[in-house]
Amino acid sequence: MTILQISADLSYRLPAPCTILVQVEAAATSDQTLVDAHIDIGPANNKSVVPAHDRIGTRLWTTQQEQLTVSYTARVAIDRPNPDFTTLPATALSDLPGEAVPYLFNSLYCSVHAFDQVVTSEFSGLSGGPLVAAMAGYIGQTMTYGSDVDNANSNAEQSFAARKGVCRDYAHIMISMARAANIPARFASTYAPDVEPQDFHAVPEVFLDGRWHLIDPTGMAQASDMAVIGIGRDATDVSFLTAFGSMNMVEQRVSVSRV
Repeated sequence: MTILQISADLSYRLPAPCTILVQVEAAATSDQTLVDAHIDIGPANNKSVVPAHDRIGTRLWTTQQEQLTVSYTARVAIDRPNPDFTTLPATALSDLPGEAVPYLFNSLYCSVHAFDQVVTSEFSGLSGGPLVAAMAGYIGQTMTYGSDVDNANSNAEQSFAARKGVCRDYAHIMISMARAANIPARFASTYAPDVEPQDFHAVPEVFLDGRWHLIDPTGMAQASDMAVIGIGRDATDVSFLTAFGSMNMVEQRVSVSRV
């Protein structure tokens, strides 16, 4: 079991009153437990907690004026093994549960058919876990981590063409490849201790052998060391801040360490 100490501090200026959807709290799930947690958002005209995507984790609605400040601290116990992908078979399409089916299809940042040719040419003869492991290795070898531009709106195809991106881009590419191979794949927002620079960390989660498995094509995190915040079709569903108006970042700090 791994215990992570997590802190996230966000500060944004608001030119006008703004309603914001916040998703920074680690989720309570079957394989991770919140030992303790505290979030402070203020001052706020209103705050309300709602379930996040697929009811994994929570989101918090808040309306702020002039400035948004968020301070979150938590200790999270992770009881999740690192999967041995060489032993994991694919789940037949006709055996997929309803919850996995939507993650076979296109989403805003993940175009399935854009990766048909790559999957066919690079991974011929592979299936299931060995295929997923090969995809992660291929992405890690062919991509350069980092960004010279604001790539927040880049989709998987654009990021792959540039051969450069950050964790969200690596995740979008691998999700698209897995879906092109008829493997359900979704986007997970996480905290992880070895991410450099420290920040919210995005990884894919793939459905194999009847359950979901985290995998990180950047190579910076393992399933046993990640605290999941939430999941979704792509980054759209798991943004740590979604502003229904305008805001400008003042400061953002994330720190994750093993206890």
